[in-house]
Amino acid sequence: MIRLGIYDEMKITLEGICELFNSADEMEVVLQTHLPEELLEGLKQDPVHILIINVHTFDSQFTGLMLNVSLSFPKTRVLIISANNDEESVMKSIKAGAKGFLSRDTSRSDLLQAVLTIRSGHEYFSNSITLLLLNKYIKKIKSDDDRLDIKSLSTREVEIMKMWGNSNTNKEIADKLFISVRTVETHKNHIMQKLNLKTSVDMVKFAIRNNIIDL
Repeated sequence: MIRLGIYDEMKITLEGICELFNSADEMEVVLQTHLPEELLEGLKQDPVHILIINVHTFDSQFTGLMLNVSLSFPKTRVLIISANNDEESVMKSIKAGAKGFLSRDTSRSDLLQAVLTIRSGHEYFSNSITLLLLNKYIKKIKSDDDRLDIKSLSTREVEIMKMWGNSNTNKEIADKLFISVRTVETHKNHIMQKLNLKTSVDMVKFAIRNNIIDL
């Protein structure tokens, strides 16, 4: 059973969110409040797996509340719901420790899926938030000075990087190119050495930045 806490400074929306979970399987609302002090005290008495916070204003009260929750209850994962889905609000929530963010385009099924995903140890963002974060990343990498030279890669290395960046496994790449898995791994190691990359994530970033793979 997933134990939920709901915090919303407006009682009417608080009751509405709680009502959504009444018929949900394997989920139980054990804490609901519209007062910050009641929330913190309630978390001490009845620990929850996921705390859902419906944020109306991203002010100092929100920041302070998130800080208190993060420091006092590190095992509690926070899911933010807000109609404010601008970049500043989203980034402020993530920096404060939120593991998920649902915006105004959220449905009941999205909310339930977010709870299940976060409980499984992953993060969850609604479609509009995911797009916002992706655009932010693309803007960042386009503004960075790219000192890595794609010309140093062979045609086969570029081909392997593209296939790997498009989620093909080493075995799938090997089968499609009629080479061994060890050869694929060797090519990937050479790519990382040539480009001075340290992780697979760095290789994906390079591939995106140089239009080797499509988003």
